[in-house]
Amino acid sequence: MADGTERGDDTGDDTGYVNIWMRPERPSRGPRPAYSRAQITETAVRIADAEGLEAASMRRIAAEIGTGAMSLYRYVPGRDDLIQLMVDHVMGELDPPDRPSGDWRADLTLLAGRSRAMRLRHPWLSEAQHGRPSFGPNELRVLEFGVGALDLGLPIDDMLVLFGLVMGYVDSAVQDELAWEKEHRRSGLSKEGWMGRSAPYVHQLINSGEHPMLTRIVRDARQPHMGSEAAFRHGLERVLDCVQAALPPVPSLPFPSPPKPRHDDERTGEHG
Repeated sequence: MADGTERGDDTGDDTGYVNIWMRPERPSRGPRPAYSRAQITETAVRIADAEGLEAASMRRIAAEIGTGAMSLYRYVPGRDDLIQLMVDHVMGELDPPDRPSGDWRADLTLLAGRSRAMRLRHPWLSEAQHGRPSFGPNELRVLEFGVGALDLGLPIDDMLVLFGLVMGYVDSAVQDELAWEKEHRRSGLSKEGWMGRSAPYVHQLINSGEHPMLTRIVRDARQPHMGSEAAFRHGLERVLDCVQAALPPVPSLPFPSPPKPRHDDERTGEHG
C-alpha cells in the first residue's frame, strides 16, 4: 500500500471474503496475465527461506519479479492469501503416496521424516501456519494420506488427535533443532560445547542430592548425546508406540484345531 503496509485479511469482517482456493487464477476476460500465482509464491518462499517470513512482503516480491507491488494484488488479494499459498507450496514437498499402504506405522514414519526435512528447509513454516488449516490441494493430500493411515476402526476425533500427536511431535522436534542452530550462530557454541560449559553447575546440582531426575538424565540418558537424526527417530518411535496403544486390537486368527486322535477301537471298526 502507499504507506508501506500490506493488505491483511484477518480483520474479523468476512463480508465479501472469498477463499483463495475458490478464486480463479486467471480472469475469464481481459489480457493474458503477465505473472502467475506460482511465480509469486515461489519468489515469496525463496525470500522467506533466506530472510524470514516478514521479509516476504508484496513490495519485496514485486521488486524481485520486477514490477510494482500493487500489480500483484490482481493475483494474490492479501497477505493471508499469500501465506496460504506459501504454506501449501512447501507442503507439496511431502509428496505422499496416493493412498495409505495398509501399514499405518510405515506410512506415518514416512510422512514424519519428510515433514521434518521440509520444515528444516523452511524454518518460517510454523509461524506461518497459525495453528489453522487452509485446505489447499497439497495440504489436503497430506491430510487424506496421514489421517487415512489411521482409519482402522477408530472414531474420526481419535484419528485426528493421533495424527496431530505425530505431526505435533515433528514440529516440536524441528523447533528444538532450529533453536540449537540459532544459538550456535549467536554464541558459536555447539550443543556439546554448551554442555561442557554448563558442567560445573550441573555437577553442583547433582551433588546437592535434591534433583534425582536430573541426576538420572545426566548419568543415564542417551538422547541428549544423540545426533539430531537419531534423536528424532528415537522420539518418533516412542510417539508411534503411544499411537499403537490407542488403536483397536487386531483380531487374532484362530489356530486350527489339532487332529482328533483315533482310538484303537475306531481303527478296528474300519476293517471289521
